[in-house]
Amino acid sequence: MLKVDNLHTHYGPSHILHGIALEAAAGEVVGIFGRNGAGKTTLLKTIAGWVKPSEGGVSVDKEEIGHLPPEKVCRRGIGFVPEDRRIFPGLTVEENISLALLQGAGMSSAEERASLDRIYTRFPRLQERRKQIGTSLSGGEQQMLAMARAIVCRPRLLLIDEPTEGLAPMIVDEIFKLIAELRAAGTTILLVEQNLHAALAASDRFYVIERGRVVESGVSRVEADQERLYAAIAV
Repeated sequence: MLKVDNLHTHYGPSHILHGIALEAAAGEVVGIFGRNGAGKTTLLKTIAGWVKPSEGGVSVDKEEIGHLPPEKVCRRGIGFVPEDRRIFPGLTVEENISLALLQGAGMSSAEERASLDRIYTRFPRLQERRKQIGTSLSGGEQQMLAMARAIVCRPRLLLIDEPTEGLAPMIVDEIFKLIAELRAAGTTILLVEQNLHAALAASDRFYVIERGRVVESGVSRVEADQERLYAAIAV
């Protein structure tokens, strides 16, 4: 469903990704692991169109999207939950979510309302705070808002960057429960996460990135593959 082939990405003169190649099948959760600064976030931003690749390709269902701007990538059914959440300042919870509905071109008012109701059923705390300014929420609630905004239009591919960093264990459990629900519904997910134990339990396969290169890959529930993963990112 997703294929990244020989992907190179630069920030100015800095060469960040060096020929990354990976794949994700439909309905699969693929974990992306590595030390800080390895290139994981740059990989997700390149797939999402936030950063342009200098070489190589990104295709979704065999359509090349690596050259597209982020708004067109989004309209292809690709959602992105960035590490810093990017909650729009000055907008309420509901306004933040409603902005994401703009990617669902041609949706009627009734369809938009149904989408919002579905999100509020899944995130009752967001419904309680729907008129509250999004940036005034707690860290866990802001993460829920970022997730809600990314899934309101039911993306076929979801990119999630460090969703549990700095959050309370109860919120972490909720996020991984949501990831499991999305996987069960057939959403393909690329997950960057430092909580290896929980991420492995949620993933089907994984890749390890080191200095912008894939250095290991494996099946998340195979013990020998897990051992290679831990060895590859051990400090």
